[in-house]
Amino acid sequence: MTSQLNVDTIVDKAGSGGSNVKMANTSTYVSDGGNVAQNTVQGLAKVWADVSGSGTPAVDDSLNIASVIDVGTGNRKYTVSNALSNTNYVVLSGMVSDGNTNGNRGASGQHIYSKATANFAYYCYYGSTAGSDGSTSDSFTIDGFALNGDLA
Repeated sequence: MTSQLNVDTIVDKAGSGGSNVKMANTSTYVSDGGNVAQNTVQGLAKVWADVSGSGTPAVDDSLNIASVIDVGTGNRKYTVSNALSNTNYVVLSGMVSDGNTNGNRGASGQHIYSKATANFAYYCYYGSTAGSDGSTSDSFTIDGFALNGDLA
């Protein structure tokens, strides 16, 4: 027979406030519509960061980021604190340009060129057009990313 626990608030043993809830990697939640159960741990971002600074990047806020290296013009490499189990993770990223890259007003984007379990690296491009890929640029004042995958 299964058990069900119904509570409004979970607090620590001392009753002083918050609590630590440990979930197994098989824990599930019921979808918004109530028709599908999803794995809770699989749905969480394992790494994320908000980065600022044109030229030399600075991590403003993050989860599971050990360091960022300015490899070269428009080239950044991030090392994670806790490695992922494989390189089959997804990188979600975005950036905001300062809009002052030699007058280029074309599309901007990031190109992930290296994925390892403990780090990944990308180029920032600006000034892309239908006939040109643009060039790497340090003019990006804000970028952010998240990695979704399995921790080791």
